[in-house]
Amino acid sequence: METERRYYEDPLKFEFTADVIETFPLKDGRCGVVLPQTYFYATGGGQEHDTGDIGGQRVVNVYKDEARGIVVHVLEHPLNLGQYPARIDPARRLRSMRHHTGQHLLSSAFVHVLGIDSLSANINWDTPSTIDLDTGDVAAADLQRVEEYANGVIFADLAVKSYFAGDADVPRIPFRKPPAVTGRIRVVEIDGLDYTPCGGTHCLHTGMIGLLKIVRTERQNQKLRVHFVAGEQALQVFRQYQGVIQALVNLLGTGTEELAASVSRQLDRLKQAQVELDALRTERLSFEAHQLVQTARPMGDARLIAVLFRDRPPADLRTLANALRQKEGVVGVLGNFDGQKFSLVVCCGTGTGVDARALLARLISGIHGRGGGEPSLAQGGGAAGETKVADLWADVERLASA
Repeated sequence: METERRYYEDPLKFEFTADVIETFPLKDGRCGVVLPQTYFYATGGGQEHDTGDIGGQRVVNVYKDEARGIVVHVLEHPLNLGQYPARIDPARRLRSMRHHTGQHLLSSAFVHVLGIDSLSANINWDTPSTIDLDTGDVAAADLQRVEEYANGVIFADLAVKSYFAGDADVPRIPFRKPPAVTGRIRVVEIDGLDYTPCGGTHCLHTGMIGLLKIVRTERQNQKLRVHFVAGEQALQVFRQYQGVIQALVNLLGTGTEELAASVSRQLDRLKQAQVELDALRTERLSFEAHQLVQTARPMGDARLIAVLFRDRPPADLRTLANALRQKEGVVGVLGNFDGQKFSLVVCCGTGTGVDARALLARLISGIHGRGGGEPSLAQGGGAAGETKVADLWADVERLASA
């Protein structure tokens, strides 16, 4: 016995009496329930399933068993055969309806305004829905035109009709895209504007969509994916944007109209400050390198500078090493430990007779570290604990007495 899908004729019926005629266990420990007729929407056509409850048991999934022609309602716990009150989550259903009808309208708008077809769609109730367009890009001004066209249709509150047609009717119906099935075809029509074969739940008038907003686009290979929101979700997005804008206005002490210019000025100031900070950092590190030279200890015919830092930025070590390798006869071994990883930079000035790469490899072999570089400067490191770092640095200290 096939399940009669009553949501086709009444998508706004959220409560009904469910006649449970079959139950069976599912692999995940949940229970599958079959009704002779249902108002619960089963996942399909890019639209997610309804949720709700039957007899007080939560409905967490609804899917079609195409082989048997039934709709399976997945419950968290078993339920005996019999009649039970059933309730569909209205917020989830209405969001799906608004987004699904909004998708039809937006796809139609791209055709009417820009002559661009939609290739596929994904309808969501809690995140932005998407349509994939048969194009690589659309200019911002054109997206605005499409958006204005779609919202104009929403404000006109056109009727949204759904009905079934047969194969003989197909040539007489101006489908935006031809049906992929034959036989009994469900048609969703936006009052002479758009005709789409579809088995989803839809608004009864375009005004029920409320508002439609394109939030972003992204390239997907040769396609353009358009993310949009409708109804309550559009309101939530506007509230979020408004909250961010108001927070920035308060922080910068400016008006909404001047916000972009104010942020631009702040970015310019930040860039200039960063340039000045970089110059001061270079000056500070140059002075630090000069001080480190004063601490050099004999190492054969060379002089050794060995310093172990804690939580020092790697860029600092490399800058110091670059400065130290300019000093004739100086070998620098600069280490840094952040509690989990040990980093080492080795530099060698002229006249030392030491290869920085070979010395680095020797020192970090105890922690199975990796690294490389050139004869005058090499860097590397690896994961290490306190004990390993202490042993490694003891090897460094012994260089001064070698």
